[in-house]
Amino acid sequence: MQFFVLRVASNKEDRVRESLARKVKIEALETQVGRILVPVEKVRQIKDGKRRDTDRKLYPGYVFIELDLDPNGMIPEKVWFMIKETDGVGDFIGSNGKPTPMSPKDQAKMLEEAERPDDSGPTIQTAYKRGDRIKVTEGPFINFEGEVDEIIPDKGMVRIIATIFGRPTPLELEYWQIEKL
Repeated sequence: MQFFVLRVASNKEDRVRESLARKVKIEALETQVGRILVPVEKVRQIKDGKRRDTDRKLYPGYVFIELDLDPNGMIPEKVWFMIKETDGVGDFIGSNGKPTPMSPKDQAKMLEEAERPDDSGPTIQTAYKRGDRIKVTEGPFINFEGEVDEIIPDKGMVRIIATIFGRPTPLELEYWQIEKL
């Protein structure tokens, strides 16, 4: 089996994946259609002091589908029409109107991302970057101002340099304890 890439309507990736999986079962095409994937990563966002974990699509607008080709190298007709008639599916990625399977290198990279275990925890998505002027809004250093020195994503923290008693002092604070000036 080889993976092909489907261009789909934006923000409809999950719906297309579920529709395709349902149609594969109904039409008994399990031997010709393998995995149907929409790779995502967990992202932690901090907005207005609130922490939210969400899923972010790694390839927005695309669904990956594993297909078993006919001996002549073509997608079986029944599978082709089942996919093309699914609501939200645009077209296959390929050249000259002919679907092109993913290269083994691209396929391995996509599968590694899609099947990454969730135990690594969410990646932190923050609005801060080095050099940003910030103000501390929570904790013992409330109302102190400083500059972002380093972002520490694995700890969910930011190191800032604040002036305390006339001296530059590094402080490690959580994302939700600061705001941009």
